[in-house]
Amino acid sequence: MYRERPSELPGAVVWTKSPEPAPRPVLPDGCTDLIWYDGRLLVAGPDTRAHLPQPPERAPESPVVGLRFAPGQGPAVFGVPAHVLRDLRVPLDDLWPASRVRRLADELAEAARPAGNGTPGRLLEAVAAGRLREGAAPDPAGALIARAAARGTPVGELADAVGVGERQLHRRCLAAFGYGPKTLGRVLRLVRALDLARSGMPYAQVAAVAGYADQAHLAREVKTLAGAPLGVVIAPG
Repeated sequence: MYRERPSELPGAVVWTKSPEPAPRPVLPDGCTDLIWYDGRLLVAGPDTRAHLPQPPERAPESPVVGLRFAPGQGPAVFGVPAHVLRDLRVPLDDLWPASRVRRLADELAEAARPAGNGTPGRLLEAVAAGRLREGAAPDPAGALIARAAARGTPVGELADAVGVGERQLHRRCLAAFGYGPKTLGRVLRLVRALDLARSGMPYAQVAAVAGYADQAHLAREVKTLAGAPLGVVIAPG
């Protein structure tokens, strides 16, 4: 079972998921995640294609808990540019001091116990909020760039809106989102299209509303980015 709730961090989401013997693919969404899984802390980078998690070797003792950051938010928490994490799953102690990660893992295990002092999701939020206070802030233009890219704004117009040249815009997008503005737009448009399709909207209308040239264009993009036809992607798990 999968559940999520809005985080106290603007735009972020806390999610929990029961371990699955045959995990479903994780689709590109322009986000990075901090994940607590089977006593380990992992970082999921921004994907450019569907990611198929490895089935667990044994049944974990606790559900998987994650904090999914808004597009452009995660790099300020992890302390590395997003493109370094693109299409990767890495241990958090590859990015943070190992002693700090061990303490956090112990605190998460304690919080998950029935008599613990809270929920793992709340603890992940608190740690991320502390990192945002301590370190560099996310790109101040990140939200503007994400909204404009999702609307299909041409790169030149987007660069003008941010007040930079196209090359600098590309570099800022790599650092904040993990990929350039064109790929960012494709990924965020996919997210919107899938949300519309899951609502029951006819595919032809989804294509028009989400900004695809036609239904065939929508079908090609879903197959390329999500790795399966639209009907398969949105089918209930």
